[in-house]
Amino acid sequence: MKEPNTTKKSVDYFRLPRLLWRKLKKCLPKNKSKRTKRGGRPRASDRAVINGIWYVLWTGCQWKAVHKDWFGVSSSVIHERFQRWRAMGIFEKLMKKMVEHYAKESGLEWKWQAMDSKSCAAPLGGEKSGKNPTDRGKLGAKIHLLVDEKDAPLSVVLTGANRHDKMAAMDVIVSMMVKRPVHKEQHLCADKAYDALRT
Repeated sequence: MKEPNTTKKSVDYFRLPRLLWRKLKKCLPKNKSKRTKRGGRPRASDRAVINGIWYVLWTGCQWKAVHKDWFGVSSSVIHERFQRWRAMGIFEKLMKKMVEHYAKESGLEWKWQAMDSKSCAAPLGGEKSGKNPTDRGKLGAKIHLLVDEKDAPLSVVLTGANRHDKMAAMDVIVSMMVKRPVHKEQHLCADKAYDALRT
């Protein structure tokens, strides 16, 4: 008797799945710019740009580490488009679509969830940065993440590095990108920083 194939499908870090791309492109702004008769460089396609963003999200590499040959578009264009979409609030919609796609294709495991935060430097500042008490008061931010049992992200919240975890806990739980099932048994793991009364 032939044994079932238990090997996991490998992830293509360089190419967003076609089915997911079809969902994401509906959220992107329409390109209204017309090329003039003078010529000029054509606008980089959103498909190539989102493949570059997909690569950075999967690998965690720096934007400038993305080679132009990989996607046919420079790392500066990929980063600029990412920042523009984020400022327009589009990236939150894209992340929601990605989580919904994952939930449909792989299924979310709701029995156990985990929540934690990570401090990172933010030397250029920004409205969501603050003085980091653990890094000599330098400007920093804190990324709060809630994941399911298989480490799929359910919620991401950014705060200043000076904001205590207990103050962000409710925001992290409330801003889940998919609807939480109410009929299933669920547990939440978090460190002691979240186990405190809000003041």
